Amino acid sequence: MATRKAPAKKSAAKSVTKKSPAKKSTTPPSRRWSAKVDTDSTHPDHELFLQSAPKIAQALATKRVSPKGPASGMQMLNFYINRAGKNLSKERIVTLERAKDLLSGIIAKAKTPAKKSAPKKATKEKSASKKSASR
Repeated sequence: MATRKAPAKKSAAKSVTKKSPAKKSTTPPSRRWSAKVDTDSTHPDHELFLQSAPKIAQALATKRVSPKGPASGMQMLNFYINRAGKNLSKERIVTLERAKDLLSGIIAKAKTPAKKSAPKKATKEKSASKKSASR
């Protein structure tokens, strides 16, 4: 009988697992649903989504980037997050989610109507007329 050799041991350097890149899609780019998206509602700057959360939120809230208002900027941010999906790092996802929170605050402020204060003269006249009416 022939003697078998023991399998070679892996060195410590090889046993460290490398982070594998995200799985590539087998669908050609021309057939993906996002390739059919054609919109003119937002005009983000090149590499806008690679910046900090406050810069992203402020840029998406401007009329130049989102002519229809900050809500369309929120749609664009959600589209980017959903489209990038597995290819985003955890730090980038955290930053983009923070930008969503900041942008939703901007949207809430835009929706809240500003309170109109009554002119001071009118209030003084009303209180004076009330005093004279009670006498």
